Amino acid sequence: MAKFSSEIQMSGTAFWVCNRGRRFGPFDYQWSADLRGLELTYCGEKYGEVCSEDELFADLAPFRIPLAVCRVATIAAATIVEGIGRGESSQQRNRRLSTALERFGFDRFRIRDESQESSSS
Repeated sequence: MAKFSSEIQMSGTAFWVCNRGRRFGPFDYQWSADLRGLELTYCGEKYGEVCSEDELFADLAPFRIPLAVCRVATIAAATIVEGIGRGESSQQRNRRLSTALERFGFDRFRIRDESQESSSS
C-alpha cells in the first residue's frame, strides 16, 4: 500500500487530499441541473454546493473523513470555485490555493498538479 505525504493532488477538475499516509478523494464539482450553480462531490456523491457568490455549504461528516482533511478539502474547493468564477487558469488557482492554505495554517500541504506535469513533459 502506497504512503502519501501531505499534499493536494490535482488532476483536471478533481483533487485528492493526502494526509498521514492516506489519500482521500476524488473531490470534484459539477454544474447543477439548471446550470446556475455548482455542486461539490466526494467520490461521486454530493456533499455541498455553492449557494451564492459569498456562501458555500459543505458537509463531509457522513464520509467520516479526518477533520484536517475536511478543512483542507473545503479550502481547496472554495478556492477552485472562486478561481473558476474569476476565469483564472489552473496555475493562478493553485497559487491562490497555496496562499489560502498558508493563511489557515495548512502550509505543510504542497500542491501537485498532474495536468501541468503531463503538459510540461
